[in-house]
Amino acid sequence: MAQLSLHSPVGDLTITEEDGKIISLDWGWVPEQWQSTTPLLEEAVEQLNRYFDAEIGDFDLPLDPPGTEFQKKVWAEMLKIPAGKTKSYGEIAKILKSAAQPVGTACGANPIPIIIPCHRILAAGGKMGGYSGDGGLET
Repeated sequence: MAQLSLHSPVGDLTITEEDGKIISLDWGWVPEQWQSTTPLLEEAVEQLNRYFDAEIGDFDLPLDPPGTEFQKKVWAEMLKIPAGKTKSYGEIAKILKSAAQPVGTACGANPIPIIIPCHRILAAGGKMGGYSGDGGLET
């Protein structure tokens, strides 16, 4: 498992790769002795920098987020939402034949925020819901 940290406009971030796929993006900086670089982590940092510079809206990285089958279905639906667009918890719930609350719980459990765009999911009426990232809704 390799990890690499970067500075971003939303704070320090650490990306983790395992078996050639991104498995997490966490807030915070991992000590230098725990960091290592791989071509995939370097590409992820490059894409995140381009995302924050508004050069790209979506990512092209191999992902393998750990989670339940339901969570993975929710995250897969998030990945279908293009940059600049949103969906509600209820809309995702309809697609998955579920209820909005479990969709919200899956959003909060997203282990690869930003790259898997949980920020594109809104509560009913277009309002911001909860956000589990560092700094909450402010981030």
